[in-house]
Amino acid sequence: MGKVLILANSASGLYDFRNELIRELLKEYEVFISLPDEQKVPELAKEGSRVIHTPIDRRGINPVRDIKLFCEYFKMVHKIKPDIVLTYTVKPNIYGNLCCRIQKIPYLANITGLGSAFENDGLVRKIVVFLYKIALKNAKCVFFQNRANQDIFEQFHIQGKKARLLPGSGVNLDRHCFKEYPSKEGGMIFLYVGRVMKEKGIDELLYAAAKIREEYPEVIFRLVGNYEDDYKYKIEQFEKKEIVEHIGYQKDITPYYQEASAILMPSYHEGMSNVILEAAASGRPVLASQIPGCQEGFEDGITGFGFVPRDREALLETLRKFISLPYEKRAQMGKNARVKMEKEFDRRKVVQIYMEEIHAIMKGENLR
Repeated sequence: MGKVLILANSASGLYDFRNELIRELLKEYEVFISLPDEQKVPELAKEGSRVIHTPIDRRGINPVRDIKLFCEYFKMVHKIKPDIVLTYTVKPNIYGNLCCRIQKIPYLANITGLGSAFENDGLVRKIVVFLYKIALKNAKCVFFQNRANQDIFEQFHIQGKKARLLPGSGVNLDRHCFKEYPSKEGGMIFLYVGRVMKEKGIDELLYAAAKIREEYPEVIFRLVGNYEDDYKYKIEQFEKKEIVEHIGYQKDITPYYQEASAILMPSYHEGMSNVILEAAASGRPVLASQIPGCQEGFEDGITGFGFVPRDREALLETLRKFISLPYEKRAQMGKNARVKMEKEFDRRKVVQIYMEEIHAIMKGENLR
């Protein structure tokens, strides 16, 4: 039986968005998974995966910690001797793939987003581009979740043996099934799901929420997810003023999607927003930044509305526009959103593409 090693930086992210692939792999191969945290690890282990704890400093470049991570990956790859390695997110993509290249192990990389490193023309970007170039050079395939990210990598001449575009991580249409739009009798709920941090557009969201609550006191803004430490005081103040409701990380987000009138995603950059895909699959309109990784998941005026990123007034006007829509129009947007997910973002397509590449590598073939 062949061996597959998966390197990722979040157990919950891997389980929530890629478990269908893991279960498919387990039918044919031994699966080893390297993760820095324990969330969803019992579930992964119960299914048959062998989980290895590997600490990762997810934010920024720290030479000491990054060298330590590289050494951990190197020893892991040498010990397991996998037939193929799958990597997700920046540090596994770079340090894990460098280890695979040195040890001549086939590997597939998934670019889940560019993060802030590519935003400014500074030393950090130069370092990240250099590392990506040498790490991905021998990748059997580099998967991208949106065309813009792929174009940027081509611009910087970062490339593997081949590249393929995926519909993000796709969405499990059975788990996130369509639910009727909330009754017009209840108050309107705008839902944000994700880390409460600057790069997710939280400052703009809080500004717009304060304004909307003055104009429409019955409207609710609900934030689901943990916050970065520097937002703790600010969120607590907005809660005291009853501008927002903050709820911590939730294993099951489904009930919150069902209660929402629309999903709100004012992010600055995304690979492909899984939150948008899940909410849309549940039949909820999308209000999101017009950026790669968000705009693919909705159609402006049909399944939701887009707005200029980092522009708090644009977000405010979009909220006003949505609130002013007739109930029937909002409900129809939700139905349209579900249809779009069924046509374009079925997760089974993502699993199929991955298995095509893995089978080709295991058989020593090269898919064109």
